[in-house]
Amino acid sequence: MDTLQLDLNKRYTYADYLTWLDDKRRELINGFLHLMTPAPARKHQEISVQLVTELNIFLRDKELCQVYSAPFDVRLPKSNKVKADDKIYTVVQPDICVVCDPSKLDDRGCIGAPDLIIEIISPSTSKKDITDKFKVYEEAGVKEYWIVNPNDENINVFVRTDGVYQLKGMYAGDMKIKVSIFDDLEISLEDIFK
Repeated sequence: MDTLQLDLNKRYTYADYLTWLDDKRRELINGFLHLMTPAPARKHQEISVQLVTELNIFLRDKELCQVYSAPFDVRLPKSNKVKADDKIYTVVQPDICVVCDPSKLDDRGCIGAPDLIIEIISPSTSKKDITDKFKVYEEAGVKEYWIVNPNDENINVFVRTDGVYQLKGMYAGDMKIKVSIFDDLEISLEDIFK
């Protein structure tokens, strides 16, 4: 299906999403179509690789947790009981996610909230990552959400407490981030923004 035939004002489901067999990347947020930007800038990719590497090295000996990078579909149903493709209205492709519940993983990606999501913003995606996805991830139950700003070389970390995100910290320079979902992982910003 060509993007010209898709109605940006229509509400779609994951079942619809599966029928779009072209090379365009899309996300659904509460059923509404969001086209993804072309390939990210090189700096975005370098930061993504560094973060995935740090997480992957740490998780190598952890049997339950896995790290994934985009493109990787994360389906966020309104409730844990909803599994039918035609009842899921939110499908996102976070830059990075960590899933520690293997029952949420299947051949198509993740169904349910990952434990950690990291979005690396760009001028064209910042509003969506800072407002739209922030709300979606908070409501879905993502425990920890990082917003990485490559241009300013900082990271804002939000941790879900009592159902809402609290700003855990704003990190820059030579600071280290203690990853809340793990007891023994700190990531140095100097390693990320080399």
